[in-house]
Amino acid sequence: MLIFLRVIYVLICAGASVALVQSPLAPEFMNRDSANAAVSFILLMLTTQVVTLMDIIIPKKRLDMITAIYFGLLVGWLLAFQLQYAAQAFMNSVGVGVERNENGVIINSDNPYARVIGGLAGIMLPYICISFLLQTKDDFRFVIPYVEFAKEIKGGRPLVIDTSALIDGRIADVMDTNIFDTELIVPSFVLEELQNIADSQDKNRRTRGRRGLDVLTKLQQKPKVEVRMLEVQEKDDLGQSVDQRIVALAKRMSGRVVTNDFNLNKVASVQGVEVINLNDVANALKPRYLPGEQLHIKVMREGESFGQGVGYLDDGTMVVCEQAATLIGKEIDVVVTSMLQNSAGRMIFGRLLSSVHATASR
Repeated sequence: MLIFLRVIYVLICAGASVALVQSPLAPEFMNRDSANAAVSFILLMLTTQVVTLMDIIIPKKRLDMITAIYFGLLVGWLLAFQLQYAAQAFMNSVGVGVERNENGVIINSDNPYARVIGGLAGIMLPYICISFLLQTKDDFRFVIPYVEFAKEIKGGRPLVIDTSALIDGRIADVMDTNIFDTELIVPSFVLEELQNIADSQDKNRRTRGRRGLDVLTKLQQKPKVEVRMLEVQEKDDLGQSVDQRIVALAKRMSGRVVTNDFNLNKVASVQGVEVINLNDVANALKPRYLPGEQLHIKVMREGESFGQGVGYLDDGTMVVCEQAATLIGKEIDVVVTSMLQNSAGRMIFGRLLSSVHATASR
C-alpha cells in the first residue's frame, strides 16, 4: 500500500512540475528555453522527493510527536501574533516609534518596535511550546468538547517487561503465539541494567546480558509485536531499585508486569499491580501428571534427602524419585505420588515402579 501511495505521489509531483514549468505565470528563468525548463523540472522533482526520502529513512513515526510539533507551532505563532498586537497597541499609546502628522494623528500604525518584538516572539514561542509539549506529551490528553484525542493502545493494557523476562527469552516465543495483542514497554532503566549485565566482567553474566539484548532485537523485528522504548526520567524514582521502578511505572500506566522473578512477582502483587509470570504461563501449558501415572526418566544426580534420585523430563521439570540414589546414570520407570507447583517452578515426586509392584504383591 505504501509503495502504491509513493508511486502516485511521484506521478502527481511530475505532473505538477510540468504544469508549473509550462505555466505563463512561472518565473522567466524557468521557461526561457528548453534547457532551463528541463533543469527547473529536475530541481522541482528533487525538491518534492525530499519528503519521500524522509518517509523511507524514518519508517517508524509517532503520532504523538507529530501532534506535539503541530500544536506547538500553532500555539506559538498564535501567542506571537497576540504579543505583537499588544506590543503595538502599547507602543502607540505611549508614543514610542510612532509617526504623527501635523495634527498629531498617527500616520503609520505599523510600529517598528512591535515588529521586532513580534519577530522574536515568532521564533522563540514556537520553540518553547514544541519543547514543552514534547516533554509532557505522556502526561496530558488533547481534549475538545465531546471529542477526546488520546493514544489508542493496541489490545489490552500495556506490558512492562522486566530484565529477567528478556534474559529468559521465552517472551519472544510467547509473542509468536499471538496470545498477547498489546504494547510491550521496555523502560530505559531496564535497558541500562541489561547493558550493564552485558558489559560485566563475569562470563556468565555477560552471556545472559547479550542474550537479553538479542531477545529484545528479535522482538523489535517482529511485525505483529509493538515494542516501545520508553525514556523514564522520574526524579523521585532515582533512589529506588529497578524492581521498585518497574512496579511504579506499571502502576502509573495502568499496565501489567512481565517477569519470571519470584520476588518481583510478590512485590507487584502486594502493591496491586497485575503480573504475568512466565513460569506460571509455562506451568499452565505443561501436561498434568496425576498420582499413579508412570514416567520414564534418567537419574542424573542424588537428591537432598537420603536415598533420593533426581531426573528431568523433556520440558525441564524436576522429578524426585525415592530409593533411586544408587541408580545414577540409569533409565528408570517412576510412579507419580505427588506434585508441587508454584511460580518458582514445578517438581514431581515419585517412587520406583518396581518397588510399587513389590509393595502391591505383598
